Amino acid sequence: MNARGAIAVIAVALVGGVTAGGCAGASADAVTTINFWGLGREGEVVAQLVPEFERRNPGLRVRVQQIPWTAAHEKLLTAFVGDATPDVAQLGNTWIPEFVALDALVPLDDRVAASAVVDRADYFAGIWDTNVIADTTYGIPWYVDTRVLFYRSDLLDSVGYATPPATWAEWRDAMERLRARMSPRQYPALLPINEWPQPVALALQLGSPLLRDGGRYGAFSDSAFRTAFTFYVGLYRDRLASSISNTEISNRYQEFARGNVAMMITGPWEIGEFRRRLPPELQDSWMTAPLPAPDSLTPGVSLAGGASLVIFRRSRHQDAAWRLVEYLSEPEQQLRFYELTGDLPARRAAWRDSVLAGNRYARAFRTQLENVRPTPKVPEWEQIATAIAEQLEQAVRGGKPVPVVLAALDRSVNAILEKRRWLLDRGAIEPAAPVGATAGTVPR
Repeated sequence: MNARGAIAVIAVALVGGVTAGGCAGASADAVTTINFWGLGREGEVVAQLVPEFERRNPGLRVRVQQIPWTAAHEKLLTAFVGDATPDVAQLGNTWIPEFVALDALVPLDDRVAASAVVDRADYFAGIWDTNVIADTTYGIPWYVDTRVLFYRSDLLDSVGYATPPATWAEWRDAMERLRARMSPRQYPALLPINEWPQPVALALQLGSPLLRDGGRYGAFSDSAFRTAFTFYVGLYRDRLASSISNTEISNRYQEFARGNVAMMITGPWEIGEFRRRLPPELQDSWMTAPLPAPDSLTPGVSLAGGASLVIFRRSRHQDAAWRLVEYLSEPEQQLRFYELTGDLPARRAAWRDSVLAGNRYARAFRTQLENVRPTPKVPEWEQIATAIAEQLEQAVRGGKPVPVVLAALDRSVNAILEKRRWLLDRGAIEPAAPVGATAGTVPR
């Protein structure tokens, strides 16, 4: 069996033998129809941008199909197996390595180089990097996502922090001061134990590769991840964060408003939620900040997330599809999309508009986006992330020693990566590029 045949077998296994539904064929009309698959609310809202594209491009029409995020991954794999992929699709950037391994996506470097619209230098470097596999670009960032610190500025000010903590040592000190003033049922930080991005971001700040040997094995017992994980678990063990999952939180905004929690790490969608859900008298009492760093010399790295626009190899309208990608990549369209969805633009040019430049809550995201790192570019990352969250719970709720937990995590991840090692040994796929930032010092 050749490499592509082996990978196709894996794709069939991933979708569980489900037969394909839908069709991405050409329109029978004289016009060219571009089939676009959008995910979640973005798939609903993007239709509002289509009329202007069609006005500018007579003879081109866009058919938008909205797919729920919960069904999107399986539907895309099913479409690949059934030869029914769309021309263009929105793809979560952690999914790109999987579809590259399937040889499903069109390389875009030549088109980017010739484009008067898509300017690579205008994109946040860490976000763009999520779309590059083995030195080849397969997606264009559409909107970006990362994690920052949301905090009650009035509560932090009351314990001596007029500005947010910038280092791990300051962060922990602020939490300890808050803890001393709180009741037993209150906690300085809300850090749900079933969320993996927080400990992973801290590990990336210390230069953890997360995986080693080209993505063959886990590197979670290595010193960088172990140090970050130990620091993070210590927040729970010292009652600076509550050991609950996000499904056990009835209303995080209410808890934040009541002062039962003073800080949380979350994403840009929360800006709108905080504005809607917090009472008017608290609108001047919360703020956002970049993630604290290991030390004052090291930037507080966060995760490079978001969604990208990709073109499928089986598209019969790749030139037309690229025109749609270029249109949606224009700073003006990125800004319009932000106004419709709250999704942050991937291009720096869009951030210069007063709509974003004047948004005080978005400034931390603008700063953070200059210091983001991708997770390992392997198709198995979603499974690995789940394993990290499971072992975090074992350390926090089960009280297991960190070295024991991380050894178990490495074993679990190594089992997940077994098929990947088989493919790598046969030259069917490329090794994963290393990830990680420059290591910093560590607070005790």
